[in-house]
Amino acid sequence: MRRSALLLLASLIAVSGATASPRSDGLVSKAVQALGGESALAGVKTVAVKGTIRQWEPEQSVMPGGDMRLTNDSTFETVVDYGARGSRTDWVRNYVYPAPRTYTFSEIVTPDAGYVIGIDTTARTKQSMESNPPAHAMSGLRLATVQREMRRASPMMFLDMLRNPDRVSDAGDITSGGTTYPAVNYTVSGQTFTIAFDPQTNLPARIRTMDYDNIWGDVNFDLVLSDWRPMGGRQVATTQQYQLNGRTVAERTITDVQTNVPVAADRLMIPDAVKVSAAKPATGNLHYQWVIRRQFIGTYLDSDNPSFDTRVTSSLRLVELGPGIQHAVGGSHNSLIVEMKDYLIVFDAPVTDAQSKWTLDAARQKFGAKPVKYLVLTHHHMDHTGGLRAYIAQGATLVVGKGAAEHFRSVLAAPFRRNPDLQARDLSRAPITEVADKHVFSDGQREVVAYVIENPHAAASLIGYVPAERLGFVTDLWSPGPPLGATLNPNQAAVVAAVKKLGISPVKFAGGHGSTADYSTLAALEGK
Repeated sequence: MRRSALLLLASLIAVSGATASPRSDGLVSKAVQALGGESALAGVKTVAVKGTIRQWEPEQSVMPGGDMRLTNDSTFETVVDYGARGSRTDWVRNYVYPAPRTYTFSEIVTPDAGYVIGIDTTARTKQSMESNPPAHAMSGLRLATVQREMRRASPMMFLDMLRNPDRVSDAGDITSGGTTYPAVNYTVSGQTFTIAFDPQTNLPARIRTMDYDNIWGDVNFDLVLSDWRPMGGRQVATTQQYQLNGRTVAERTITDVQTNVPVAADRLMIPDAVKVSAAKPATGNLHYQWVIRRQFIGTYLDSDNPSFDTRVTSSLRLVELGPGIQHAVGGSHNSLIVEMKDYLIVFDAPVTDAQSKWTLDAARQKFGAKPVKYLVLTHHHMDHTGGLRAYIAQGATLVVGKGAAEHFRSVLAAPFRRNPDLQARDLSRAPITEVADKHVFSDGQREVVAYVIENPHAAASLIGYVPAERLGFVTDLWSPGPPLGATLNPNQAAVVAAVKKLGISPVKFAGGHGSTADYSTLAALEGK
């Protein structure tokens, strides 16, 4: 018994000792010294940072797999009070996509709550719209994401690593651009960062997390640090690039850093009425990339369910548009389900596999055991395709516009072990059908057609049409339901032109956004 106890104690000592090593301790110690030294970092009580940021969205490209779209050029001013454990970032975000607009707002972050003052998105929550002036509590999902990204970019992380070596362990070297960088893992609050160090300067060069992207599956998300300069009594990386699997999706430039500046307490205050019901930081395997990159284009719905505002509803819902036709609505993005004799067709798989699983379950309750045989994607953008894996995993054939198949073959070949909503499996051999002009689904009782539509929003786009019910389905080009403007915009004009060219006669359109509307209301604006 005593020998067993001694062996157990020895094994525990060995395990605990394995989390740190002279190598990792040395890398951290040298990095702290290169950043300015332990005393200098420990002496920072407050910090004020100014800078600019430019962001691109790879999955809002015109061509499937094509060049990233520039989404915004923004400025920011951040103050952090380490004693008060609070921060405030004042933003001026100048968006160029999906439409030119400017949002001026502030984010206040504490350990237990987050608060947004002003309008920061087109997808405003109920709380934001009902507040005067506009403001809302952050969702737990957003709060956790902001906290993670603030930690990633803070040099104080290295002081914590130095003083808590049990949080540091060895990691494999990272090679980039022909240079090999020694690396360590740093685990805190359930999150692991892999930090690679410049072998010449000892400064941190790359800070990595392993994330899930709803299109590309398992991805590396890196903050790459360069152009170090003395600012505020320490070394600061004035160029900071965020890379997704090696592609730069954001570039931040630091223009000024001041330390130990006075920070008025009221600048970091969250109203008591907000704090009472504010969400705590979410935990677990989270959709970080969805939160980060929907903010790139100013369309993030700040909710703990990525699909809908939890302050408005507890679930999506089905709306019947005709015999055997259901519109999955209730959130920010919709799908259309069409019943055939022996199978179902679904148009669009938005947001996440969690939303797709809800739609599949709702379809089973409505239509019994009929499988989804075809998943038709109107276009390749991430917000309308991010849930495609759930359908493909159940045997659906993917139907896309001509020129998109190669892109989606690469998507389905990507591993997705970190997917929070779906167990990983091999989807690389899933069947994909390209539509060159139109594709007719027919079972002898009903016809459904997918038509190619030329438009300025995205190449290889499709619209759906059910001839017997004279019902169309369109995504992004027109969002049926909300009021129309005085004239057609280019995307809406593309819908009217396509209806004429195709010779179809829709009475109504259902939307990938919005709800349904009479087509005549859109067509009436032609020529105005």
